[in-house]
Amino acid sequence: MEMVETGGAPANVDLGASEKMPQKRGADINYGIDDAPPWYLSIFMALQHYLTMIGAIVSIPFILTPALCMEDEDPSRGIIISTMIFVTGLVTYIQATWGCRLPIVQGGTISFLVPTLAILNLPEWQCPAKDVIAAMSPEDKSELWQIRMRELSGAIAVSALFQVFIGYTGLVGKLLRIITPLTIVPTVSLVGLTLFSHASETASKHWGIAAGTILLMTLFSQAMTNVQVPTLKYRKGHGVEIGWFPLFKLFPVLLTIIIMWSLCAVLTATNIFPEGHPARTDVRLRVLQDASWFRIPYPGQFGVPTVTLAGVLGMLAGVLACTVESISYYPTVSQMCGAPPPPLHAINRGIGTEGLGTVLAGLWGSGNGTNTFGENVGAIGVTKVGSRRVIQWAAMIMILQGVLNKFGAAFIMIPDPVVGGIFCVMFGMIAAFGLSALQYVDLRSARNLYILGLSIFFPLVLCLWLKDHPDFIQTGNKTVDSTLSVLLGTSILVGGCLGCILDNLIPGTPEERGLKAWSNEMALNVENIVNDGTQSTFDFPYGMQLLRSWKWTRFVPFLPTYKMKL
Repeated sequence: MEMVETGGAPANVDLGASEKMPQKRGADINYGIDDAPPWYLSIFMALQHYLTMIGAIVSIPFILTPALCMEDEDPSRGIIISTMIFVTGLVTYIQATWGCRLPIVQGGTISFLVPTLAILNLPEWQCPAKDVIAAMSPEDKSELWQIRMRELSGAIAVSALFQVFIGYTGLVGKLLRIITPLTIVPTVSLVGLTLFSHASETASKHWGIAAGTILLMTLFSQAMTNVQVPTLKYRKGHGVEIGWFPLFKLFPVLLTIIIMWSLCAVLTATNIFPEGHPARTDVRLRVLQDASWFRIPYPGQFGVPTVTLAGVLGMLAGVLACTVESISYYPTVSQMCGAPPPPLHAINRGIGTEGLGTVLAGLWGSGNGTNTFGENVGAIGVTKVGSRRVIQWAAMIMILQGVLNKFGAAFIMIPDPVVGGIFCVMFGMIAAFGLSALQYVDLRSARNLYILGLSIFFPLVLCLWLKDHPDFIQTGNKTVDSTLSVLLGTSILVGGCLGCILDNLIPGTPEERGLKAWSNEMALNVENIVNDGTQSTFDFPYGMQLLRSWKWTRFVPFLPTYKMKL
């Protein structure tokens, strides 16, 4: 797995400081997108990205595995985490090297949990009673959750083909004409709002630990971001010096987990938490003991994926939500890392590659798809390091950790109340990210307030009612019943479609709807084609001379030589 770059670290860069000339867009950064820091610095900075994404990755199985009817002590939960980490590294490397070529991390996303839970809420997939599961043989227990994983895997892989299609054919540019801020707000914000019950269920296992987790997260990520800790560093020609490291700014999630996990360990060792208490650190100790040291995830490791219409159409809601969210990140990341605004071919290729990554995630059996990690986008802004090379190193670290099964199993040991506290913060941030798109629209407009209120409130009402009345839809055809139940029970799909339809049908001016401000933010019409044969930021690492020699490549939407505009 070779990492190829066209740029290098400038000769006048001080490796221990940030005195570096501004990049072409005037960003105050230490390393731009095409810069290649020394390998030892690259590995250290890659580790920061890895630790940034690991908190989000490990939270997903805590919701997914109970819905799969998997017991808390099942060591397979560690296998699922390792698979997610492995696929994250694989897809991240492909995206950064051959996809949109922005320094972004592609990994598991909570957006897919909403349709996943809607599918598993169907009568045929609901879990048996706990005593029934406990009485099963180990083989029957494995088959119980694996048959559900195969259903999810098929739904994820097939639904993601839509993302592959709209990306590589260039249709994503056409869809952006109807995907407005009032479509984005309900689609993304409902991801967080819909999962509140899972946050409360997990946090309520010990509200004191959960509240402490929230308090530390707030303290580290908001109040102590400018507090730096002294560290030792070595500079060539200067020797060992004392530097200052923004520990709380970079690792608020990791620090919170370590501190609260340690507190739970002390309370466990002193038996303040009684045996079997969910806040004890030894509740799932057998998971770590039974996990193997080394295991390479492979496609179909839980069996051949199955495909149903209800599952595919339901999971399509997650695909659409991820598409909208990733597109909104591309111009932000470009600005942060000193790159030109992403041209249309890079956006097409990025969405297509993300869809391809989700197909791989489904085939590998991760139970989830892939999406651009907002946490890592924020890490670029904090560290002022936007080098593509760093992300490629981070991808290799993820792939390595993905085959170390004990490592994945260790994260299952995090006490539930700690995870519940993190859920309260993370799900709230996702909802807030969706609501942030309201900055583009006129909130003084009664039209916009009507669309916003209906597209957020009605899906919550409908989906909650359908969850309590799963047998309400009776058309006489089981396939149709299941399909409608999943579609209408997926809040992000109902809210996104409702917001899109109302915003495009109800009369309103472009300024009122926020279309002009949103178009300027996306900068989709900017061309970044180099005609003099020199290398461009968004060019492929190999084969550009050959592509430029063929005239037909100008009409292929995902190639760097594409010259068509919206």
